[in-house]
This record gives sequence, C-alpha cells and structure tokens, in this order.
Amino acid sequence: MEGIRLIIMKRQILTILLVTCQILAIPAPVSLAGQAEAPADLVLLNGRIWTGESRDSFAEALAIRGQQIVEVGQTDQIRRLAGPKTRVVHLNRRLVLPGFNDSHIHFLSGSLGLTRVDLTGAKSIAEMLSRIRLFARQNPELPWITGRGWEYTHFPGGMPTKSFIDGVVSDRPVFLSAYDGHSGWANSKALEMAGIDRNRTFSGFGEIVRHESGEPTGALKEGAQRLVSSLIPEPTRAEKLEALRKGLALAASLGITSIQNASGSPEELSLYDELRQLGQLSLRYSMAFSVNERTSDEQIAQMVELQSRYRANPQLRASSVKFVLDGVIESHTAAMIDRYSDLPATSTKPFGELSQTAEGFRAMVARLDKLGFQILTHAIGDRAVRETLRAYEQIRTGTSSGARPSSRHRIEHIETLSPQDVGSFLNLGVIASMQPIHADPDTIEVWSRAVGPERLPMAFPWATLRKSGATLAFGSDWPACISLDPMRGIHNAVNRLTTDGQPSGGWIPAQRVSLEETLRAYSEAAAWASFEERIKGRLAPGMLADLVVLSQDLFRLDPRRIHETKVLLTIFDGRVVHTYPGIDLDAVKSPAPARR
Repeated sequence: MEGIRLIIMKRQILTILLVTCQILAIPAPVSLAGQAEAPADLVLLNGRIWTGESRDSFAEALAIRGQQIVEVGQTDQIRRLAGPKTRVVHLNRRLVLPGFNDSHIHFLSGSLGLTRVDLTGAKSIAEMLSRIRLFARQNPELPWITGRGWEYTHFPGGMPTKSFIDGVVSDRPVFLSAYDGHSGWANSKALEMAGIDRNRTFSGFGEIVRHESGEPTGALKEGAQRLVSSLIPEPTRAEKLEALRKGLALAASLGITSIQNASGSPEELSLYDELRQLGQLSLRYSMAFSVNERTSDEQIAQMVELQSRYRANPQLRASSVKFVLDGVIESHTAAMIDRYSDLPATSTKPFGELSQTAEGFRAMVARLDKLGFQILTHAIGDRAVRETLRAYEQIRTGTSSGARPSSRHRIEHIETLSPQDVGSFLNLGVIASMQPIHADPDTIEVWSRAVGPERLPMAFPWATLRKSGATLAFGSDWPACISLDPMRGIHNAVNRLTTDGQPSGGWIPAQRVSLEETLRAYSEAAAWASFEERIKGRLAPGMLADLVVLSQDLFRLDPRRIHETKVLLTIFDGRVVHTYPGIDLDAVKSPAPARR
C-alpha cells in the first residue's frame, strides 16, 4: 500500500508540473508559411472551406504536408504548393469542415453491436420482433441472442415484457438493451438462467421490474441488468479488434475523426493502442476510465500510470475519469429535485435516485481531481446535475482539495436542469457535454410524460446554457442513441424536428442553437473539452489535418434538409480514410499510414 501511495504522490507532482506547463507555456500553432514553398502532399482547391474562426470565415483551398495543414487561402495561392507528386482534389465549391469530434461515445460497445440484433429505429413492437426472429434464424449457432436499440415509447407503460420475445425465441436466452443502455429486456430463458423469479431480490442501483403478482416482467433497470448480462460470454480480444475495425470504417464514413470515450478500462485502451501500432487507427481517441466511490487504490495507480504514458500522444489520450451519478428519465432512475409527474402516489422512488452516495461521490471527485484527472459525470436528472455542481464547487473553492486551474470538468447529458443552477456552469468553468440526438422528437413521448409540462421548457437546455456563457460540447452517446451520424445531431440541434419535419414549429424551439454554435460544439469546443484546442478543431496552419468534405453546403441550405447531407471525403492525419461511393477521386490515393 505504501508503494502505491508513493507512486500516486510522484505522479501527482508530475501532473501538476505538466498541467502548469500546458496552461502557461505551450505555444499556440504558428503559421507554416516559412515552409510553404516545399511541395504539399495533398491540396484541396476551389472549395468553400469553413475555417472555424467565425461564421463567415471561409477560404477556397488548403494544403497538407504530412499530418498537418501548412497553408489555407485562395486557390491560386495554394495551387503553387502542388508539386509533381502532390495529390490534388478539386472540390467544385463543396463545403469543407473540421473533422467531427464526438465528445461522448462508447465506441467498443457500439462496434460490437454492429454484429448483433439492431433494433435502432424500429417503429413498432412487431418490427422489433421481426428483426429478432430473422437474426435468430440467420445465426443458429449463437448460444445467446443479444443486441440493443429498443425505445420505451413503443411499449404500453414504457417498458417491454418477456412474453413478446418468448413468442419468437424461446429455446435460447435473449437479452436486448434499450437504446440508452439503462434498461434491459430478457426472455424467460434468460431469466431462468439468471435465477430471476418472484423470490429473487435486488438491492443495488436499479430494479427487477415485476407484475403486480410479483412475477418478473422481463425488464431490468440499471444495475439489475448485470444479473443477466454477466452470464453472456465475453468476446475474445480478436473479436473486439475486428469489431473496432468495423466501427472505425463506419465512423470514417460519417466524417468522425475524433472521439471521446465516456467509459473504458486499461484493457480497452490497449485495443486502440494495438490498432494504432498497426497503422489502422483512423480517428483520435480520448478515454475516460470508468470509476465510482468504490474504485480501489490499485486501480487508481494504474490509471495514473496510463495517464502519464499517453499524455503526449496525438492519437491516444487517457487523462479523464467518468462517474455515473444517476440513471435516465424514461425508466424513472434519473435523480430529480421534484417527483416524477407520471408516477402514482404509492411509488417507492418518486424522485428517482443517485447511483452512489453524494458523500462518497464528492470524496472521490476531490481525490481524482487532485491527481490531475479531468472529471466527467453522467447526470441526467436536475438533482444529479445539482449534486455534481456541488462536488465541483467544493474542489473549486478549496474546501476539500483545492481545484487545479482550468480543470475543465464536465457534466454529461444534462437532460433536465433547474434554472437556479444555470449560472454555475460558467462560474465553475464546467463544460456541458450534451447529445442532440437524444432530443429527437420521435423518441421523447415517454420522456415528456415523466418530466411533466412544468419542466419541459428546460428539456435538453442547449440554448439556455449557451446563452449563459457555458461551453457546449456535442456528441452522440453511441450506441445509446438512434444514430451515430453527426448530421442527425446537427439537424436536431438546429431544428428540434424529426427528419420528416415534426412537430410543426419544433419541439421546445426556444432551446435550438445556431448552425455555427452547433458546428463549434462538434469541433473547436469539443477539442477544448479534451484539452486539444491547440492542435485540432479548426482549419488553420499548424493544425492537424483532420477534415471532411460534404455533399451540401450547410450554410446555404434549408436547415430542415441538413440530415440529408452525406460525407464525400474524410481526411484523418493527412490521409484519405473514406470516399463516398461513386465520387471521382482518381487523383487521390491515400498513402500508407506511417507506423508509430
């Protein structure tokens, strides 16, 4: 134990020195005009390149050498940098943006889900059952049928029952996660294998949902899901790596060049490092280790070591930790200040609940802040948000450990918020990490009923937070969402409409944000949220060459058509990692990635 404490103390001193250097001494990117006469490796000409400086900051062309942008300007100016071996792309006035940075994602889980039952977007129980039946028929060798994506809205009372699945698969266990990952749906076979019957109890954060008779319904909330999920065979390392390759290809096709993983472990980090060393990593990966009030000294010591090891790596970072403080609105597990509007007076948990004690949470937040970690906290209910702000205020004011300068702690999701707490985000320097796709009006019927009309004006309060001066960082929460596509998120942030234009006038339209604010939340502000704004998030000399070419100009488009936009070209680290089928890019052949 003394050895662990010594390691932590040494890492703490090193962290303080490095953070101080990061804040005070790192120079901003400089113009590379002095190197500009050497030929570029890749140039993009005749485009509409949004640099990210302001809404109206556009250039026509840019040049890339190696992994960096070396010059941005007019076509005639950039054309001079094209040598005999330079690859040239003629954009034909197409829009270019910084590569999308998904600031909240669970990438391994989403990638593994690509080969499982996908219920995303199913519009009825019948459609879900049809997909389950087809998958089971096509995969007779699988001992378990697993997947995710079902929405609460389609089930009477908001939760599914085992009887639905039993009708299509009864000979094998089935376990399917809700689209948000906070509830599970099991058939009778899975419940039997887990020993879940009318006599089985669960005392942790979550619930075995039951009929009035006491019989389990097949729905499991929060931690109770582990009673079943723990029985599912763990994928092998080779299976995880292959799943990640599929996920990387999907992300590249959507223009995603950076992700911030909102959960993870040392073993998961090693998967990305293996892909990086093979030259197969096609996005930048920043990971938050999963922690709670019971995280051990040994686990913390290992996180400190990995934090230091990857500090200077431009493709892998591990300098954050992630708490989960409550659940979700739809299953009444998010922690609320006032009671849920649709629960009966006899409900035993009318306000939801915190997933851990407030005291234990505050103590662990203070400890990990002192070790130099950025803190991410899942807080969906307004009470959980308030408790998180209190914990951050405690370390900021020095009543516990004393906060580090510019620690950039974050709150994830913030689906409901008390007006009294809005100003605390700016005052404490807390980043609002939010996912516009979660407010898609197609998915909010059960959510709205649970919150009630009085609290709806503060539903997914992007505009309120932005107007207060808070920093917004946007992501998807994939696979806990209905789409990984940033275009769907941008569409929803700007419109608060379904893709077919409903409801008329938008859902809570006062909480819309502008296109520029939304793009910043997916680029420069997202880079700020991982301490990387000096190297990415804008298109300028000295910045990393991560960018996307789009099929439509979002700045000149009817905003209701944003979701139709496709990514034609994705460039990561200076190399082409995706081209849209049928696009003529014969002049561009991506060089083999350098091994690092």
